[in-house]
Amino acid sequence: MESDPRHVVEAGYDQIAGGYLDWGNEIDDAPRMRFLEDLLARLRTPAAVLDLGCGSGIPCTAALAEQHDVLGVDISAGQLELARRMVPRARFRKEDMTALRFPAGSFDAVTAFYSIGHVPRHEHAALYERITRWLRPGGLFLAALACDSADGVEDDWLGAPMYFSSHDPATNRELLRQAGLTLLVDELVTIQEPEGAATFQWVIAQR
Repeated sequence: MESDPRHVVEAGYDQIAGGYLDWGNEIDDAPRMRFLEDLLARLRTPAAVLDLGCGSGIPCTAALAEQHDVLGVDISAGQLELARRMVPRARFRKEDMTALRFPAGSFDAVTAFYSIGHVPRHEHAALYERITRWLRPGGLFLAALACDSADGVEDDWLGAPMYFSSHDPATNRELLRQAGLTLLVDELVTIQEPEGAATFQWVIAQR
C-alpha cells in the first residue's frame, strides 16, 4: 500500500471526489454553515480568504465567494475539477497545503473545513505558525479540527484508502496558542455521519 500520506490523500480524493460530495450531503446536522456565518459576520467586505483543502467548493467555498476574494487550495485534481465548475467566482490552486508559501499578511481569513485532519499531526504546529503569518493583524482562522488522536491509513473510507492524523482537543488548543492565535470560539460538535457519530473541534481564532 502507498505509504506517503500525501499521495494517499491525493489518490483517495481523486477516486471518490463525486461520491464524497454526495456523502457530505447526507449529513443533516453538519454545523459548518453556522460557524461559517459566524466568521462572515466578523469579516469586512470584501476580504481576502484562503480556503485550505477546499474540496469541491460546496458549500463553504461557494458561500465565501459570494462576497469575498477566495483562493481555494486542494491536493486533489479530481476535487478541483468539481470546484472550478461549481464555484466559478473563486480561484483555485492544486497544492499540498503544507507546501504553500505566501507573503506575511496576505489574508484576512483562512479556513480549513475538516482538511487539517489529513495532514500528519507532527506537521500541525508548523502549519498553524504559517497560517498565523499569512493572516493580517486581527485576521481570523476558522477550522473544523479532528480531535480523536488518529494517525494512520484507513484502508477503505468511502471506497478508497484515506490517511487521517489528529490531536486531542487540549493539544489542538495549545498548538494554536503557541502559533500566536487567540481562540474566540472553541466548540466540540458531534455529528451523525452515515457510518456513525463523529466529533470535531470547531474553532475561530484570531491573530
